Amino acid sequence: MSARARLALRLVLGAVFLYAAYTKLSQSWLLFALSIDSYQLLPEWAVLTIARTLPWVELALGALLLAGWRLHYVAIGAAAMLAVFFSVMVLQYARGAGIDCGCFGVGEALSGKTLARDAALLAAAVALVALAWNARRSGSQAGA
Repeated sequence: MSARARLALRLVLGAVFLYAAYTKLSQSWLLFALSIDSYQLLPEWAVLTIARTLPWVELALGALLLAGWRLHYVAIGAAAMLAVFFSVMVLQYARGAGIDCGCFGVGEALSGKTLARDAALLAAAVALVALAWNARRSGSQAGA
């Protein structure tokens, strides 16, 4: 049962990360930079750096999740990234900022719906971390 849950979670999360990367990479990185900048949390150099690199990190995470390679570590990376995204979104939503989410490229407003979706993705990633580490631990005990 847990192997199926692990597979389902990594396939869903992998697909989400790949889609997020695709939507950002198919547009100018400057458009994504505008979305990041609307959060008003980072200096310009950081906004530009993140806009250029984050889609590639999402692409790599998505591919690694789909492949299942070093899942126990990759799942932590995915959960950490989603936790940062979710925290920043909650902060801006609480401030009443009517900004673009930037989640899947340009054009999606930050709303309760985007928060609920990202909370569900974060919960899925945390569950995947737990399942992956349990599988790793039980696998290493079985081999001892």
